[in-house]
Amino acid sequence: MTNTHDFKLYKQSRLPLPQMLKVCVDTGYLGITNFHENSEMPKKKTKKNPLSKEDKLENKKKSSKRIPIEHINAKIKAFKIVAHKYRNRRKRFGLRFNLICALINFDRGFQVD
Repeated sequence: MTNTHDFKLYKQSRLPLPQMLKVCVDTGYLGITNFHENSEMPKKKTKKNPLSKEDKLENKKKSSKRIPIEHINAKIKAFKIVAHKYRNRRKRFGLRFNLICALINFDRGFQVD
């Protein structure tokens, strides 16, 4: 199995995202504005145009919102249910995925009402 970047998977899936949904992504998703207009991405520096202090502060605020979600995604990927092709019954995929997310939430100390 080959490694595929998340943005390439997103483009291939043609998943329709509602325009009212705000998408916060990292700089690996350059070009997402062609697919989803309401997206937020940190600014990149170049050799000729370094970032100002305001831009760096804004990037830090954006990443502080995104990083906890990235950590949860990494924990989900550790279970390999989304890292590899799912070979079991499709009807059970949602159940298994929800159980994995419940385990992660239990580990993090979240409580469900």
